[in-house]
Amino acid sequence: MMGYGMAKAAVHQLVKSLAAEGSGLPAESLVAAILPVTLDTPMNRKWMPNADHSTWTPLETVAELFYKWCETETGTEKSDRPSSGSLIQLITKDSKTDLVPV
Repeated sequence: MMGYGMAKAAVHQLVKSLAAEGSGLPAESLVAAILPVTLDTPMNRKWMPNADHSTWTPLETVAELFYKWCETETGTEKSDRPSSGSLIQLITKDSKTDLVPV
């Protein structure tokens, strides 16, 4: 379990470092990490068939979220897009996913 925690901490630090000024990424880049509890995948359903699937985040939700953050319309701001360096928890309950900044 220690290795898992260290890997997660490393990803969190990587997000913060890449989002920092002078990281080498273009200024308008978005660096963010999503922190889902459990993703609704075929493998998770196979190995946890009796779990409460209404608390799992569907992959379609994640894809739609990324698309929304990347979508560009001329003359409009990306107001729903998190600031660069953000860690966003995906909390799904009763098949509804909420985004919670950490």
